Amino acid sequence: MRKSKAPSTRRGEIQNLFNNYASGQTTLPASSLLGFLHKEQMELDADEAAAESLIEKYEIEEKAVESQCMTFEGFHRYMESKDCCIFEQTHTSVYQDMNQPLTSYFISSSHNTYLIGDQLVGKSHLDAYVSALRRGCRCLEIDCWDGPGMEPIVYHGYTLTTKILFKDVITTVEQHAFEVSVYPVILSLENHCSKEQQEVMAHYLTSILGNKLLDVRLDHQTTGDLPSPNFISFGHSKDSQNSCENTSMAEKKARKLAKVSGKDFVLHNQRFLSRIYPAGSRTSSSNYNPQEFWNVGSQLVALNFQSPGLPMDLNDGRFQDNGGCGYVLKPAVLMTSERCFDPSCSQRGIPPTHLLLKVISGSNLPLPKSGKTLDPFVRVEIHGIGSDCNRKNTSTVKNNSLNPFWDTDMNFRISVPDLCLVRFCVRDQTGFLSSDFVGQYTLPFSSLKKGYRWVPLWSRDGCSLDPASLFVFVWYS
Repeated sequence: MRKSKAPSTRRGEIQNLFNNYASGQTTLPASSLLGFLHKEQMELDADEAAAESLIEKYEIEEKAVESQCMTFEGFHRYMESKDCCIFEQTHTSVYQDMNQPLTSYFISSSHNTYLIGDQLVGKSHLDAYVSALRRGCRCLEIDCWDGPGMEPIVYHGYTLTTKILFKDVITTVEQHAFEVSVYPVILSLENHCSKEQQEVMAHYLTSILGNKLLDVRLDHQTTGDLPSPNFISFGHSKDSQNSCENTSMAEKKARKLAKVSGKDFVLHNQRFLSRIYPAGSRTSSSNYNPQEFWNVGSQLVALNFQSPGLPMDLNDGRFQDNGGCGYVLKPAVLMTSERCFDPSCSQRGIPPTHLLLKVISGSNLPLPKSGKTLDPFVRVEIHGIGSDCNRKNTSTVKNNSLNPFWDTDMNFRISVPDLCLVRFCVRDQTGFLSSDFVGQYTLPFSSLKKGYRWVPLWSRDGCSLDPASLFVFVWYS
């Protein structure tokens, strides 16, 4: 790809944008800033009052503020602010309709929540529940077994994982359930206890959770009669099961159903809740790709939260939407019965969305523990229905972690954007075909802002790598 003559630092790139709209002047009038907002940032609702508000917010030179102008330093502060983040800032608060039946939402869900390691010899720990809840998880799994002294215990049965007390788990949940979200927490109890210890469990649930516990059946007119553990067929569920009953199935069975009966699976998930969990063969507590089950509308796509990697990156990206409350409204394509949607088929009759991403540069990329300078490149991935999945790479920049410059255009054709996640992954080229993870950021396509934007980077375990970031240009139609 031909490289344009452009500055090698982000500050220089921002200076060029400033110069283009300042028309040779040393300051940017509010009217010119408004032109930038309209033409480059596609913030078409902005008016001159909005431009003046940005000047007051980011400009510190008094004379400039008085004359309703912005210096380059003020413009630079604005371009590095959350107002120019790639993630739509109105989506950092709850903005979706929260009055729909539970079946209408993707719900952040964890598997074997008690584990902080693998499911054979790993540790069970209360901190795992705290961590999941603080990440917005709204469905927790608790595997319950008879314990000594009539005290039910929680651990991965028939393994060497350590054990914790059921009453301590419930106490921890009560303390932390609503720290980051006011919306319901679903306790998925895998109950292996005797009748006597089940009574002890019931006592702890009622005495510890008190009035936070829903202990009566809800009469909800809009949901009809939520499928039983005997998941026989979609037709049987429709005719015989109550909406208040939940289907839980392993990934292999769910994957087969999604492949051979995609339309029916989508329709099933309009009425019933379905929970998908990782295969028992995943002894290292690895995860499947959750996107394949969101594609058919499954609400409770449960992952091992203690296992970092692509699946958890996608989960974090999906659920940072809607204020990080753990509930995200499913897109309309999964909720309509008028046109049967099958994610395994190409979407005929729907005009595709064309996405242009220009990956311009990076800034302050974290060095590896070895201290070696990076040879970074950026991989952009689209995760959605099968025909929309795609990924493209920039070229590699040698020996530059401070301000690598790529200036690479990437074009994607997307048929169902409302289901898509966009993932930016920075990698360090370590060999001809090998590379190491540096940082990533994932967000829903529906939260993607147009224009010149900066992309924050997160570590493998989902923590901020600030000030590390990317600088990009986004356009779609």
